[in-house]
Amino acid sequence: MTATIANIIDHTLLKGSATEKDIIKLAAEAKAYQFASVCVNPTWVSAAYEVLKETNVKVCTVIGFPLGASTSKVKRFETEDAIENGATEIDMVINIGALKNKDNELVKKDIEAVVRAAGERALVKVIFETCLLTEEEKIRACQLAVQAGADYVKTSTGFSTGGATVEDIKLMREIVGPSIGVKASGGIRNIEDVQMMVKAGATRIGASSGVSIVKGETSSTSY
Repeated sequence: MTATIANIIDHTLLKGSATEKDIIKLAAEAKAYQFASVCVNPTWVSAAYEVLKETNVKVCTVIGFPLGASTSKVKRFETEDAIENGATEIDMVINIGALKNKDNELVKKDIEAVVRAAGERALVKVIFETCLLTEEEKIRACQLAVQAGADYVKTSTGFSTGGATVEDIKLMREIVGPSIGVKASGGIRNIEDVQMMVKAGATRIGASSGVSIVKGETSSTSY
């Protein structure tokens, strides 16, 4: 069971205070436990890649993080740069303000800019920051992500006012259907949390406490 759980966890370290030593340790843990990926800030993609390039563990990075408020051109450049440095999974934050402003075309084009930059080279996961959205906005975000060609929809950055909930995962899975992934992130601290999210429809878990989770422990970390 723990091996299966490890295979769907993005082992995450996105703190601004993270050092190269921390990233190398994270990548070594991911290699040892066979997590799905490590998720790091763009500046650390190359360091993570060097540790993991001979393994099946992917390097994931975040784009437009954590606010989603950079322009599509910047997000596209960030994506291209990250892929050149070794990333094969991209977690981008939507333009939250545009979604709330009902500017669906801007939101869709913003996601499309990253999807096109990634091409066949990387998966794209779209972060909604669900704690800031109404139910209608969550539904619309799911629909726009699907229309834009995203590979996954994702709940949270872990840097706002709340993380993943079972209710949000159920809603997101219902709207996107079976064809794309759903990633739960934020506040997932033990195996029981993972199991609840998977039962609700999650196919990937974002957590900084991956090692504790697979050991059957409960972490005190917030992401």
